[in-house]
Amino acid sequence: AELRKASKRLTCHKRYKIQKKIREHHRKVRKEAKKRGHKKPKKDPGVPSAAPFREELLREAEQRKQRLEELKQKQKLNRQKEHEKKRKLEAKKNAAKIKEKAEGKESSGKSKTKNNKWLDKNSKKSFCRELKKVIEASDVVLEVLDARDPMGCRCPQLEQAVTCCGGDKKLLLVLNKIDLVPKENLEKWLNYLNKEFPTVAFKSATLMKDKTMVQFTKRRAHADLSRTTEYFGCKCLLKLLQEYGKTQNKAIQVGVVGFPNVGKSSIINSLKGVRACNVGLTRGVTKSMQIVHVDKQTKMLDSPSIIADPSNHVLALALRSIIDTEESGSEDVLEGVDAILNHCSKQQVMMHYSIPDFRNTEEFLTLIAQKRGMLKKGGVPDIENIAKLLLCDWTGAKISYHSQPPGSQGLPPYLTEDKIAEMHKCFNLKNLEVENNTTVQALKYPSPASSIIFQSVGMTDGMIEENKVIEEASEWENLETSKEGEEEEEDFTESDDDQDDMEVEENVKEVTRKGKLGKQQTSPANSETQIAESEHSNSLALSLDKTADADDAYDFNTDYV
Repeated sequence: AELRKASKRLTCHKRYKIQKKIREHHRKVRKEAKKRGHKKPKKDPGVPSAAPFREELLREAEQRKQRLEELKQKQKLNRQKEHEKKRKLEAKKNAAKIKEKAEGKESSGKSKTKNNKWLDKNSKKSFCRELKKVIEASDVVLEVLDARDPMGCRCPQLEQAVTCCGGDKKLLLVLNKIDLVPKENLEKWLNYLNKEFPTVAFKSATLMKDKTMVQFTKRRAHADLSRTTEYFGCKCLLKLLQEYGKTQNKAIQVGVVGFPNVGKSSIINSLKGVRACNVGLTRGVTKSMQIVHVDKQTKMLDSPSIIADPSNHVLALALRSIIDTEESGSEDVLEGVDAILNHCSKQQVMMHYSIPDFRNTEEFLTLIAQKRGMLKKGGVPDIENIAKLLLCDWTGAKISYHSQPPGSQGLPPYLTEDKIAEMHKCFNLKNLEVENNTTVQALKYPSPASSIIFQSVGMTDGMIEENKVIEEASEWENLETSKEGEEEEEDFTESDDDQDDMEVEENVKEVTRKGKLGKQQTSPANSETQIAESEHSNSLALSLDKTADADDAYDFNTDYV
Protein backbone atom coordinates (compact mmCIF):
# COMPACT_ATOMS: atom_id res chain seq x y z
CA ALA A 1 0.00 0.00 0.00
CA GLU A 2 1.29 3.48 -0.92
CA LEU A 3 2.01 6.05 1.82
CA ARG A 4 -0.39 8.96 1.89
CA LYS A 5 0.96 12.56 1.69
CA ALA A 6 0.73 14.66 4.85
CA SER A 7 -2.40 16.81 4.97
CA LYS A 8 -2.07 20.59 4.67
CA ARG A 9 -5.21 21.29 6.62
CA LEU A 10 -4.91 23.49 9.71
CA THR A 11 -7.15 24.22 12.61
CA CYS A 12 -9.20 27.42 12.25
CA HIS A 13 -7.55 28.88 15.36
CA LYS A 14 -4.08 28.48 13.85
CA ARG A 15 -5.11 29.81 10.41
CA TYR A 16 -6.72 32.95 11.86
CA LYS A 17 -3.64 33.55 14.02
CA ILE A 18 -1.31 33.47 10.94
CA GLN A 19 -3.58 35.81 9.00
CA LYS A 20 -3.63 38.26 11.94
CA LYS A 21 0.16 38.26 12.15
CA ILE A 22 0.47 38.98 8.41
CA ARG A 23 -1.95 41.92 8.71
CA GLU A 24 0.06 43.34 11.63
CA HIS A 25 3.31 43.03 9.68
CA HIS A 26 1.86 44.85 6.64
CA ARG A 27 0.55 47.64 8.91
CA LYS A 28 4.00 48.02 10.45
CA VAL A 29 5.69 48.25 7.04
CA ARG A 30 3.22 50.92 5.86
CA LYS A 31 3.79 52.95 9.04
CA GLU A 32 7.61 52.92 8.58
CA ALA A 33 7.26 53.91 4.93
CA LYS A 34 5.10 56.90 5.97
CA LYS A 35 7.69 58.00 8.55
CA ARG A 36 10.54 57.78 6.02
CA GLY A 37 8.50 59.64 3.45
CA HIS A 38 9.35 57.09 0.80
CA LYS A 39 7.43 57.84 -2.34
CA LYS A 40 7.44 56.31 -5.75
CA PRO A 41 9.82 58.09 -8.15
CA LYS A 42 7.97 60.28 -10.59
CA LYS A 43 8.39 59.43 -14.23
CA ASP A 44 10.23 61.95 -16.39
CA PRO A 45 7.53 63.64 -18.49
CA GLY A 46 10.14 64.37 -21.19
CA VAL A 47 10.34 67.34 -23.52
CA PRO A 48 7.03 68.42 -25.07
CA SER A 49 6.77 67.95 -28.83
CA ALA A 50 5.88 71.64 -29.31
CA ALA A 51 8.93 72.89 -27.34
CA PRO A 52 11.60 74.86 -29.28
CA PHE A 53 15.08 73.25 -29.74
CA ARG A 54 13.60 69.91 -28.71
CA GLU A 55 16.17 67.79 -30.59
CA GLU A 56 19.14 69.69 -29.07
CA LEU A 57 17.75 69.29 -25.56
CA LEU A 58 17.25 65.56 -26.06
CA ARG A 59 20.79 65.22 -27.45
CA GLU A 60 22.22 67.03 -24.41
CA ALA A 61 20.24 64.79 -22.03
CA GLU A 62 21.59 61.67 -23.77
CA GLN A 63 25.17 62.99 -23.57
CA ARG A 64 24.70 63.67 -19.85
CA LYS A 65 23.45 60.12 -19.33
CA GLN A 66 26.45 58.70 -21.21
CA ARG A 67 28.91 60.79 -19.14
CA LEU A 68 27.31 59.62 -15.90
CA GLU A 69 27.50 55.99 -17.01
CA GLU A 70 31.17 56.38 -18.00
CA LEU A 71 31.97 57.99 -14.64
CA LYS A 72 30.25 55.16 -12.80
CA GLN A 73 32.19 52.57 -14.80
CA LYS A 74 35.52 54.35 -14.09
CA GLN A 75 34.74 54.50 -10.37
CA LYS A 76 33.84 50.83 -10.42
CA LEU A 77 37.12 49.92 -12.14
CA ASN A 78 39.15 52.03 -9.67
CA ARG A 79 37.39 50.32 -6.76
CA GLN A 80 38.14 46.90 -8.22
CA LYS A 81 41.83 47.82 -8.71
CA GLU A 82 42.11 49.02 -5.09
CA HIS A 83 40.49 45.81 -3.85
CA GLU A 84 42.90 43.73 -5.95
CA LYS A 85 45.91 45.65 -4.58
CA LYS A 86 44.71 45.12 -1.01
CA ARG A 87 44.18 41.41 -1.64
CA LYS A 88 47.66 41.04 -3.15
CA LEU A 89 49.25 42.85 -0.20
CA GLU A 90 47.39 40.70 2.30
CA ALA A 91 48.35 37.55 0.38
CA LYS A 92 52.03 38.59 0.38
CA LYS A 93 51.95 39.31 4.12
CA ASN A 94 50.33 35.98 4.86
CA ALA A 95 52.82 34.14 2.64
CA ALA A 96 55.75 35.86 4.38
CA LYS A 97 54.38 34.94 7.82
CA ILE A 98 53.91 31.30 6.81
CA LYS A 99 57.46 31.16 5.39
CA GLU A 100 58.96 32.64 8.55
CA LYS A 101 57.10 30.18 10.75
CA ALA A 102 58.26 27.26 8.59
CA GLU A 103 61.90 28.31 8.39
CA GLY A 104 62.24 28.95 12.12
CA LYS A 105 65.00 30.66 14.01
CA GLU A 106 67.89 29.71 11.67
CA SER A 107 66.32 31.32 8.60
CA SER A 108 65.47 34.48 10.59
CA GLY A 109 69.13 34.75 11.63
CA LYS A 110 70.26 34.47 7.99
CA SER A 111 67.78 37.12 6.86
CA LYS A 112 69.03 39.51 9.55
CA THR A 113 72.63 39.15 8.33
CA LYS A 114 71.48 39.84 4.74
CA ASN A 115 69.62 42.95 5.89
CA ASN A 116 72.70 44.16 7.75
CA LYS A 117 74.79 43.75 4.58
CA TRP A 118 72.21 45.72 2.57
CA LEU A 119 72.14 48.45 5.22
CA ASP A 120 75.93 48.58 5.24
CA LYS A 121 75.90 49.45 1.50
CA ASN A 122 73.47 52.34 2.07
CA SER A 123 74.74 53.59 5.43
CA LYS A 124 76.43 56.96 5.93
CA LYS A 125 79.70 55.26 6.80
CA SER A 126 79.78 53.43 3.47
CA PHE A 127 79.11 56.75 1.68
CA CYS A 128 82.16 58.26 3.43
CA ARG A 129 84.23 55.18 2.59
CA GLU A 130 83.35 55.41 -1.12
CA LEU A 131 83.95 59.18 -1.19
CA LYS A 132 87.40 58.73 0.35
CA LYS A 133 88.18 56.05 -2.26
CA VAL A 134 87.33 58.53 -5.05
CA ILE A 135 89.49 61.32 -3.53
CA GLU A 136 92.46 58.98 -3.06
CA ALA A 137 92.20 57.44 -6.56
CA SER A 138 91.76 60.71 -8.52
CA ASP A 139 94.49 62.98 -9.91
CA VAL A 140 92.05 65.88 -10.39
CA VAL A 141 89.04 66.44 -8.11
CA LEU A 142 86.04 68.34 -9.51
CA GLU A 143 83.96 69.96 -6.77
CA VAL A 144 80.52 70.60 -8.29
CA LEU A 145 78.72 73.73 -7.06
CA ASP A 146 75.14 74.90 -7.65
CA ALA A 147 75.39 78.35 -9.30
CA ARG A 148 72.39 79.54 -7.27
CA ASP A 149 74.24 79.09 -3.95
CA PRO A 150 77.94 78.33 -4.69
CA MET A 151 79.12 79.18 -1.16
CA GLY A 152 76.55 76.83 0.41
CA CYS A 153 77.76 73.97 -1.85
CA ARG A 154 81.43 74.33 -0.85
CA CYS A 155 82.72 71.85 1.73
CA PRO A 156 85.80 73.12 3.69
CA GLN A 157 86.66 69.59 4.92
CA LEU A 158 86.82 68.26 1.34
CA GLU A 159 88.88 71.21 0.06
CA GLN A 160 91.30 70.83 2.98
CA ALA A 161 91.64 67.07 2.37
CA VAL A 162 92.52 67.64 -1.32
CA THR A 163 94.85 70.65 -0.87
CA CYS A 164 96.73 69.27 2.16
CA CYS A 165 97.16 65.66 0.95
CA GLY A 166 100.42 66.42 -0.88
CA GLY A 167 101.49 65.27 -4.33
CA ASP A 168 100.18 66.72 -7.60
CA LYS A 169 96.47 66.39 -6.75
CA LYS A 170 94.48 69.32 -8.19
CA LEU A 171 91.08 70.77 -7.25
CA LEU A 172 88.78 72.34 -9.87
CA LEU A 173 85.45 74.03 -9.19
CA VAL A 174 82.58 73.37 -11.63
CA LEU A 175 79.79 75.95 -11.43
CA ASN A 176 76.74 73.96 -12.61
CA LYS A 177 73.12 75.10 -13.36
CA ILE A 178 74.34 78.48 -14.67
CA ASP A 179 71.12 78.90 -16.71
CA LEU A 180 69.14 79.45 -13.46
CA VAL A 181 70.92 82.66 -12.34
CA PRO A 182 71.15 86.17 -13.88
CA LYS A 183 74.16 86.81 -16.15
CA GLU A 184 75.67 89.60 -13.98
CA ASN A 185 75.49 87.42 -10.87
CA LEU A 186 77.21 84.52 -12.67
CA GLU A 187 80.09 86.76 -13.83
CA LYS A 188 80.58 88.04 -10.26
CA TRP A 189 80.79 84.48 -8.90
CA LEU A 190 83.24 83.37 -11.61
CA ASN A 191 85.54 86.32 -10.76
CA TYR A 192 85.28 85.56 -7.02
CA LEU A 193 85.92 81.79 -7.25
CA ASN A 194 88.72 82.02 -9.86
CA LYS A 195 90.85 83.85 -7.28
CA GLU A 196 90.90 80.67 -5.13
CA PHE A 197 90.58 77.73 -7.56
CA PRO A 198 90.23 77.36 -11.37
CA THR A 199 86.46 77.54 -12.01
CA VAL A 200 84.55 76.23 -15.05
CA ALA A 201 81.07 77.53 -15.98
CA PHE A 202 78.88 74.55 -16.89
CA LYS A 203 75.32 73.74 -17.90
CA SER A 204 74.70 69.99 -17.87
CA ALA A 205 72.03 68.08 -19.81
CA THR A 206 69.38 66.58 -17.55
CA LEU A 207 68.00 64.29 -20.29
CA MET A 208 70.29 62.25 -22.58
CA LYS A 209 69.33 60.78 -25.98
CA ASP A 210 68.35 57.20 -25.22
CA LYS A 211 65.22 55.01 -25.10
CA THR A 212 63.82 56.80 -22.07
CA MET A 213 63.92 60.15 -23.85
CA VAL A 214 62.11 58.78 -26.95
CA GLN A 215 59.26 57.57 -24.70
CA PHE A 216 59.18 60.98 -23.03
CA THR A 217 58.75 62.81 -26.36
CA LYS A 218 55.97 60.46 -27.40
CA ARG A 219 54.01 61.07 -24.23
CA ARG A 220 54.60 64.81 -23.96
CA ALA A 221 55.16 66.31 -27.37
CA HIS A 222 54.61 69.88 -26.10
CA ALA A 223 57.57 69.74 -23.62
CA ASP A 224 60.53 72.07 -24.36
CA LEU A 225 63.41 69.59 -24.69
CA SER A 226 66.00 72.13 -25.86
CA ARG A 227 66.63 73.21 -22.26
CA THR A 228 67.02 69.65 -20.94
CA THR A 229 69.15 68.12 -23.74
CA GLU A 230 71.57 71.00 -24.44
CA TYR A 231 74.82 71.25 -22.48
CA PHE A 232 77.49 73.98 -22.35
CA GLY A 233 81.04 74.09 -20.96
CA CYS A 234 81.97 70.51 -22.01
CA LYS A 235 84.69 71.59 -24.45
CA CYS A 236 86.23 73.92 -21.87
CA LEU A 237 86.36 71.25 -19.15
CA LEU A 238 87.65 68.49 -21.47
CA LYS A 239 90.39 70.83 -22.84
CA LEU A 240 91.55 71.64 -19.29
CA LEU A 241 91.68 67.96 -18.31
CA GLN A 242 93.42 66.88 -21.55
CA GLU A 243 96.07 69.63 -21.21
CA TYR A 244 96.73 68.57 -17.62
CA GLY A 245 97.02 64.92 -18.76
CA LYS A 246 99.65 65.91 -21.37
CA THR A 247 101.75 67.67 -18.71
CA GLN A 248 101.62 64.52 -16.53
CA ASN A 249 102.35 62.17 -19.49
CA LYS A 250 99.79 59.63 -18.30
CA ALA A 251 96.08 58.78 -18.30
CA ILE A 252 94.40 60.76 -15.52
CA GLN A 253 91.53 59.88 -13.21
CA VAL A 254 89.04 62.67 -12.46
CA GLY A 255 86.88 62.40 -9.33
CA VAL A 256 83.53 64.23 -9.33
CA VAL A 257 82.40 65.17 -5.79
CA GLY A 258 79.82 67.44 -4.15
CA PHE A 259 76.64 67.67 -2.09
CA PRO A 260 73.35 66.03 -3.22
CA ASN A 261 71.45 67.40 -6.26
CA VAL A 262 74.29 69.63 -7.53
CA GLY A 263 74.51 67.60 -10.77
CA LYS A 264 77.55 65.33 -10.43
CA SER A 265 76.24 62.41 -12.49
CA SER A 266 74.64 64.69 -15.12
CA ILE A 267 78.06 66.38 -15.71
CA ILE A 268 79.63 62.96 -16.40
CA ASN A 269 76.73 62.11 -18.75
CA SER A 270 77.22 65.43 -20.58
CA LEU A 271 80.97 64.80 -20.99
CA LYS A 272 80.37 61.25 -22.22
CA GLY A 273 77.42 62.28 -24.44
CA VAL A 274 75.45 59.20 -23.31
CA ARG A 275 73.50 58.34 -20.16
CA ALA A 276 76.30 56.47 -18.39
CA CYS A 277 75.26 57.25 -14.78
CA ASN A 278 71.84 57.12 -13.14
CA VAL A 279 70.29 60.54 -12.55
CA GLY A 280 67.28 61.42 -10.38
CA LEU A 281 65.58 64.12 -8.28
CA THR A 282 65.81 61.91 -5.20
CA ARG A 283 68.89 62.58 -3.09
CA GLY A 284 71.60 59.95 -2.86
CA VAL A 285 70.97 58.08 -6.15
CA THR A 286 74.71 57.25 -6.54
CA LYS A 287 75.69 54.93 -3.68
CA SER A 288 79.15 53.73 -4.74
CA MET A 289 82.13 54.68 -6.93
CA GLN A 290 81.44 54.36 -10.68
CA ILE A 291 84.15 54.51 -13.39
CA VAL A 292 83.23 56.05 -16.77
CA HIS A 293 85.78 56.20 -19.64
CA VAL A 294 85.39 59.53 -21.48
CA ASP A 295 88.40 58.93 -23.77
CA LYS A 296 91.76 57.11 -23.73
CA GLN A 297 93.41 59.70 -21.49
CA THR A 298 90.57 60.50 -19.01
CA LYS A 299 88.56 58.35 -16.61
CA MET A 300 85.67 59.92 -14.68
CA LEU A 301 84.94 58.64 -11.15
CA ASP A 302 81.37 59.27 -9.97
CA SER A 303 81.05 59.39 -6.18
CA PRO A 304 78.24 59.35 -3.57
CA SER A 305 77.19 62.69 -2.12
CA ILE A 306 79.02 64.38 0.75
CA ILE A 307 77.17 63.93 4.04
CA ALA A 308 76.25 67.24 5.68
CA ASP A 309 77.23 67.61 9.35
CA PRO A 310 74.17 67.72 11.70
CA SER A 311 75.68 70.82 13.42
CA ASN A 312 75.03 72.88 10.24
CA HIS A 313 72.35 75.58 9.95
CA VAL A 314 68.76 74.37 9.34
CA LEU A 315 68.82 75.87 5.83
CA ALA A 316 72.03 74.00 4.91
CA LEU A 317 70.56 70.72 6.20
CA ALA A 318 67.32 71.29 4.25
CA LEU A 319 69.09 71.92 0.92
CA ARG A 320 72.24 69.78 1.29
CA SER A 321 71.34 66.77 3.48
CA ILE A 322 71.37 63.28 1.94
CA ILE A 323 68.03 62.07 3.41
CA ASP A 324 65.27 61.70 0.84
CA THR A 325 62.41 64.20 1.22
CA GLU A 326 59.82 61.56 0.37
CA GLU A 327 60.74 59.51 3.44
CA SER A 328 61.96 62.15 5.92
CA GLY A 329 59.86 63.38 8.85
CA SER A 330 57.28 66.12 8.36
CA GLU A 331 58.81 68.30 11.13
CA ASP A 332 62.24 68.41 9.42
CA VAL A 333 60.69 69.26 6.06
CA LEU A 334 58.53 72.06 7.54
CA GLU A 335 61.58 73.48 9.38
CA GLY A 336 63.50 73.40 6.10
CA VAL A 337 60.76 75.30 4.20
CA ASP A 338 60.56 77.83 7.04
CA ALA A 339 64.34 78.40 6.85
CA ILE A 340 64.16 78.91 3.06
CA LEU A 341 61.36 81.49 3.42
CA ASN A 342 63.31 83.35 6.14
CA HIS A 343 66.32 83.67 3.80
CA CYS A 344 64.35 84.94 0.77
CA SER A 345 62.55 88.12 -0.23
CA LYS A 346 58.89 87.65 0.75
CA GLN A 347 57.53 89.82 -2.08
CA GLN A 348 59.52 87.90 -4.71
CA VAL A 349 58.26 84.57 -3.32
CA MET A 350 54.68 85.89 -3.52
CA MET A 351 55.28 87.06 -7.10
CA HIS A 352 56.87 83.73 -8.12
CA TYR A 353 54.05 81.57 -6.74
CA SER A 354 51.40 84.27 -7.51
CA ILE A 355 49.80 84.04 -4.06
CA PRO A 356 48.53 86.76 -1.62
CA ASP A 357 50.34 87.86 1.53
CA PHE A 358 50.92 85.21 4.22
CA ARG A 359 51.76 85.46 7.93
CA ASN A 360 53.69 82.21 8.50
CA THR A 361 54.98 79.07 6.77
CA GLU A 362 51.81 77.03 7.36
CA GLU A 363 49.65 79.71 5.75
CA PHE A 364 52.08 79.88 2.80
CA LEU A 365 51.91 76.09 2.32
CA THR A 366 48.09 76.04 2.60
CA LEU A 367 47.80 78.73 -0.08
CA ILE A 368 50.05 76.77 -2.47
CA ALA A 369 48.26 73.47 -1.68
CA GLN A 370 44.89 75.09 -2.47
CA LYS A 371 46.25 76.61 -5.66
CA ARG A 372 47.72 73.33 -6.91
CA GLY A 373 44.76 71.25 -5.73
CA MET A 374 46.75 69.14 -3.26
CA LEU A 375 43.94 68.44 -0.81
CA LYS A 376 43.12 65.60 1.57
CA LYS A 377 39.67 64.23 2.40
CA GLY A 378 37.20 66.98 3.23
CA GLY A 379 39.18 69.66 1.34
CA VAL A 380 41.94 69.88 3.99
CA PRO A 381 45.24 71.13 2.42
CA ASP A 382 48.00 68.47 2.29
CA ILE A 383 50.75 70.55 3.96
CA GLU A 384 53.29 67.71 4.40
CA ASN A 385 53.36 66.63 0.74
CA ILE A 386 53.39 70.21 -0.61
CA ALA A 387 56.36 71.00 1.69
CA LYS A 388 58.27 67.97 0.34
CA LEU A 389 57.43 69.02 -3.23
CA LEU A 390 58.70 72.55 -2.56
CA LEU A 391 62.02 71.25 -1.18
CA CYS A 392 62.44 69.11 -4.34
CA ASP A 393 61.77 72.22 -6.50
CA TRP A 394 64.40 74.27 -4.62
CA THR A 395 67.10 71.57 -4.81
CA GLY A 396 66.18 70.57 -8.38
CA ALA A 397 66.43 72.75 -11.51
CA LYS A 398 62.95 74.34 -11.33
CA ILE A 399 63.26 77.58 -9.34
CA SER A 400 65.55 80.44 -10.33
CA TYR A 401 67.19 82.09 -7.31
CA HIS A 402 70.61 83.65 -6.73
CA SER A 403 72.91 84.67 -3.86
CA GLN A 404 75.49 87.46 -3.89
CA PRO A 405 79.23 86.68 -3.43
CA PRO A 406 80.88 88.00 -0.21
CA GLY A 407 82.04 91.64 -0.33
CA SER A 408 85.61 90.96 0.80
CA GLN A 409 87.76 88.04 -0.42
CA GLY A 410 88.63 86.32 2.87
CA LEU A 411 90.64 83.14 2.34
CA PRO A 412 89.79 80.07 4.49
CA PRO A 413 92.52 79.00 7.01
CA TYR A 414 93.60 75.94 4.96
CA LEU A 415 94.28 78.10 1.85
CA THR A 416 97.45 80.17 1.47
CA GLU A 417 98.80 82.08 -1.54
CA ASP A 418 101.33 79.29 -2.17
CA LYS A 419 98.56 76.67 -2.18
CA ILE A 420 96.48 78.78 -4.60
CA ALA A 421 99.49 79.15 -6.93
CA GLU A 422 100.05 75.37 -6.73
CA MET A 423 96.41 74.68 -7.67
CA HIS A 424 96.60 77.10 -10.64
CA LYS A 425 99.81 75.48 -11.95
CA CYS A 426 99.58 73.28 -15.10
CA PHE A 427 96.30 74.98 -16.17
CA ASN A 428 96.05 77.55 -18.97
CA LEU A 429 94.00 80.21 -17.13
CA LYS A 430 93.76 82.61 -20.08
CA ASN A 431 92.17 79.94 -22.28
CA LEU A 432 89.86 79.03 -19.38
CA GLU A 433 88.69 82.65 -19.10
CA VAL A 434 88.03 82.87 -22.88
CA GLU A 435 86.10 79.56 -22.91
CA ASN A 436 84.04 80.62 -19.87
CA ASN A 437 83.12 83.87 -21.64
CA THR A 438 81.93 81.94 -24.72
CA THR A 439 79.71 79.66 -22.60
CA VAL A 440 78.33 82.67 -20.70
CA GLN A 441 77.47 84.44 -23.99
CA ALA A 442 75.84 81.33 -25.53
CA LEU A 443 73.16 80.81 -22.86
CA LYS A 444 69.83 82.49 -22.11
CA TYR A 445 69.46 83.74 -18.54
CA PRO A 446 66.54 84.77 -16.32
CA SER A 447 66.13 88.49 -15.65
CA PRO A 448 67.27 89.78 -12.20
CA ALA A 449 63.64 90.73 -11.41
CA SER A 450 62.30 87.18 -12.01
CA SER A 451 65.13 85.50 -10.03
CA ILE A 452 64.56 85.34 -6.24
CA ILE A 453 67.25 86.96 -4.07
CA PHE A 454 68.60 84.38 -1.62
CA GLN A 455 70.76 84.91 1.50
CA SER A 456 73.42 82.20 1.72
CA VAL A 457 74.44 80.79 5.11
CA GLY A 458 78.03 80.21 3.97
CA MET A 459 80.06 77.04 3.56
CA THR A 460 78.43 73.75 4.58
CA ASP A 461 80.44 71.46 6.86
CA GLY A 462 80.64 67.88 5.64
CA MET A 463 81.73 64.55 7.12
CA ILE A 464 84.50 62.83 5.14
CA GLU A 465 86.17 60.78 7.86
CA GLU A 466 84.38 57.45 8.47
CA ASN A 467 85.25 57.50 12.20
CA LYS A 468 83.51 60.85 12.76
CA VAL A 469 80.19 59.67 11.29
CA ILE A 470 77.65 58.93 14.01
CA GLU A 471 75.25 56.40 12.50
CA GLU A 472 71.73 57.69 13.11
CA ALA A 473 68.45 55.92 12.33
CA SER A 474 68.65 56.72 8.64
CA GLU A 475 65.76 56.39 6.22
CA TRP A 476 67.18 53.21 4.64
CA GLU A 477 67.54 51.57 8.07
CA ASN A 478 63.98 52.53 8.97
CA LEU A 479 62.70 50.85 5.78
CA GLU A 480 64.32 47.54 6.73
CA THR A 481 63.97 47.62 10.51
CA SER A 482 60.27 48.52 10.30
CA LYS A 483 59.60 45.03 8.87
CA GLU A 484 61.53 43.38 11.72
CA GLY A 485 59.73 45.63 14.22
CA GLU A 486 56.33 44.39 13.02
CA GLU A 487 57.39 40.78 13.52
CA GLU A 488 58.84 41.41 16.97
CA GLU A 489 55.73 43.27 18.14
CA GLU A 490 53.71 40.06 17.88
CA ASP A 491 56.07 38.12 20.18
CA PHE A 492 57.25 40.90 22.51
CA THR A 493 54.92 43.30 24.39
CA GLU A 494 56.15 46.10 26.63
CA SER A 495 54.68 46.90 30.04
CA ASP A 496 52.86 50.19 30.68
CA ASP A 497 55.70 51.52 32.83
CA ASP A 498 58.30 50.85 30.12
CA GLN A 499 56.15 52.61 27.52
CA ASP A 500 55.79 55.64 29.79
CA ASP A 501 59.58 55.79 30.24
CA MET A 502 60.08 55.61 26.49
CA GLU A 503 57.63 58.48 25.90
CA VAL A 504 59.41 60.65 28.48
CA GLU A 505 62.79 59.97 26.81
CA GLU A 506 61.37 60.86 23.37
CA ASN A 507 59.94 64.13 24.71
CA VAL A 508 63.32 65.04 26.26
CA LYS A 509 65.06 64.35 22.93
CA GLU A 510 62.55 66.55 21.06
CA VAL A 511 63.03 69.40 23.56
CA THR A 512 66.83 69.23 23.31
CA ARG A 513 66.71 69.14 19.48
CA LYS A 514 64.39 72.16 19.35
CA GLY A 515 66.62 73.93 21.83
CA LYS A 516 69.67 73.38 19.60
CA LEU A 517 67.84 74.69 16.55
CA GLY A 518 66.69 77.70 18.52
CA LYS A 519 70.27 78.44 19.62
CA GLN A 520 71.43 78.39 16.00
CA GLN A 521 68.69 80.70 14.75
CA THR A 522 68.21 83.21 17.59
CA SER A 523 70.43 86.24 18.09
CA PRO A 524 71.67 87.52 21.49
CA ALA A 525 68.94 90.16 21.53
CA ASN A 526 66.28 87.45 21.08
CA SER A 527 67.79 85.40 23.90
CA GLU A 528 67.54 88.40 26.28
CA THR A 529 63.88 88.88 25.39
CA GLN A 530 63.24 85.15 25.96
CA ILE A 531 64.85 85.35 29.43
CA ALA A 532 62.74 88.38 30.27
CA GLU A 533 59.57 86.59 29.11
CA SER A 534 60.43 83.49 31.17
CA GLU A 535 61.03 85.64 34.30
CA HIS A 536 57.74 87.43 33.69
CA SER A 537 55.90 84.08 33.29
CA ASN A 538 57.49 82.75 36.53
CA SER A 539 56.42 85.86 38.44
CA LEU A 540 52.88 85.49 37.06
CA ALA A 541 52.76 81.84 38.15
CA LEU A 542 53.90 82.80 41.71
CA SER A 543 51.31 85.55 41.96
CA LEU A 544 48.57 83.17 40.76
CA ASP A 545 49.61 80.59 43.41
CA LYS A 546 49.48 83.25 46.10
CA THR A 547 45.98 84.38 45.10
CA ALA A 548 44.82 80.75 45.07
CA ASP A 549 46.11 80.27 48.65
CA ALA A 550 44.42 83.50 49.75
CA ASP A 551 41.06 82.37 48.29
CA ASP A 552 41.26 79.02 50.05
CA ALA A 553 41.86 80.67 53.47
CA TYR A 554 38.24 81.81 53.93
CA ASP A 555 37.13 83.10 57.36
CA PHE A 556 33.61 81.78 58.12
CA ASN A 557 33.20 84.01 61.23
CA THR A 558 33.05 87.22 59.18
CA ASP A 559 29.70 88.28 57.73
CA TYR A 560 29.36 90.13 54.44
CA VAL A 561 26.45 92.54 53.97
